[in-house]
Amino acid sequence: MKDVDRLCWTGILLGLAFTMTNVQQFAAAGSPLWSLAWFAAWLLDPMVSLVLLAILRAEQVAARRGIRMGGWVRAAKWFTLGATYVMNTWSAFEVGSPALVVLHSVPPLVVFVAAEAVTELRDKLGVAFTDVPAEPERSQVRRTSFADYLAVARAAKKPDVEVTPAWIREVTGCSRGLSPRLAAALRAES
Repeated sequence: MKDVDRLCWTGILLGLAFTMTNVQQFAAAGSPLWSLAWFAAWLLDPMVSLVLLAILRAEQVAARRGIRMGGWVRAAKWFTLGATYVMNTWSAFEVGSPALVVLHSVPPLVVFVAAEAVTELRDKLGVAFTDVPAEPERSQVRRTSFADYLAVARAAKKPDVEVTPAWIREVTGCSRGLSPRLAAALRAES
């Protein structure tokens, strides 16, 4: 599992390293070599890439703990990926060369796809390599029947217990909609 994680992250890092020079050229926009603008242009891609890497890592850690991230996290991830793509491919689109568009599109798109897949890969592989079985498919989950709930309530009932829908929910875990029917059925048995 660790080798898959390392390979995926290595691919992401290499893809971002590839885009760095293209983004620098885009940001420098013909500034003289070694000028302040030329140096400053080197900061743009790492700024975007470091934010992206932080978001990806945070998503991975959160997913491991079963925490889903909110809309702002997803928006930030997509924005940083989109910004990297646009800045990396701008000059290729400008000159109208399909070969350059493909060349400059592949690394950011690989980063994009890997960024979307890395969290799920780690999550699913984590399940595959533990003794805890994966959650069953919805179609495989047996629904608890009315009779099952009634049997649980019947077993929990003591002579001094007042059978109410609230008590039924407490002992069976059934829904609010089902608890009045179960309470009525259990009271009718007495």
